[in-house]
Amino acid sequence: MKTITQLITPLLKLIPSPVPRRQHQLRSHHARVDGIPYLMPVNSDDSPVLMAAFPINKRAAAAILPGREMRPFSIGGKGLLVVTVVNYKSTDIGKYIEYSLAIAITHGTRPAPPLLPLLFQKTFKLGQFVVDLPVSTEISVKGGKGIWGMPKHQANLDFVVTDTSVSAQYDQDGQLGCYIEIERPEPAGLPLKMAASNYCAFRGMLWKSDIYFEAKGDVAFGAQAKARLVLGDAPGVAPLKGLNVSDKPLFTAWLPEAHGVLDDHYEAWFLTAPTEAEADVIRGGDMMDSVVGLGQGQDWLEPPDRSRVPAAEPAGAADTGIRP
Repeated sequence: MKTITQLITPLLKLIPSPVPRRQHQLRSHHARVDGIPYLMPVNSDDSPVLMAAFPINKRAAAAILPGREMRPFSIGGKGLLVVTVVNYKSTDIGKYIEYSLAIAITHGTRPAPPLLPLLFQKTFKLGQFVVDLPVSTEISVKGGKGIWGMPKHQANLDFVVTDTSVSAQYDQDGQLGCYIEIERPEPAGLPLKMAASNYCAFRGMLWKSDIYFEAKGDVAFGAQAKARLVLGDAPGVAPLKGLNVSDKPLFTAWLPEAHGVLDDHYEAWFLTAPTEAEADVIRGGDMMDSVVGLGQGQDWLEPPDRSRVPAAEPAGAADTGIRP
């Protein structure tokens, strides 16, 4: 009898590449944006990726989404915290790690029904609102925030792969930001082709950018997915600590060699509120002065201090099955 993996692999191979035709037409063209040179498209190769999604309190998630047009994606009455760490090994701006902590959302004037956005992503504008996005290098902050409006900031990052697990940590100014570790799913080599929309707050506006990934990956769902997430005391993760993040992930994924394209087209809207007083307190992200004066440095900070990660709880006490 064929396994589920054997059944769905041929179907996944039939899915067309998510990369828009325009990006193929731009191939080999050159650009210089904010002083940063790019060979189009803005892509990355051979970049390992770890992912994990954890159920969260949907009402608490809604409370930290800025503006009026984003709503938490709903599954089983819960929202989702999506953790994605990419070890970019080959890009126009050098090597760096990107550590994304985001809330799955739909964008629009009306609430979306549960689950359907997974099937009709464009209709319901499924995406993720990026709450925190530390990266390894100054040039990644300059480009990611200054051009695409992403909430990037330089931090101490690592990305550790073993035969059984993948983990990543970020520290900021001597404090633990976040630690994520997943147990590597059973090898499947699923052919994955994904498009993801990132929504970010910058300069009092909501910025939408799109990234496309193609890779062969291993994925685990439900009880088969094992991960450990630790949120520290760094300021960037403070909004996440009130989300009642579940100890059990909904899914985990390990992509050993992903190939990505970041679309050079993006959109932005003003973040609005019914009254001037409410608009004054919208979490609109950093202002322009946070990128003025940034250079193109590619040096990394020192690795994070893994001794800051508390020991895992003993088996049977909210245990996810992984030890640091």
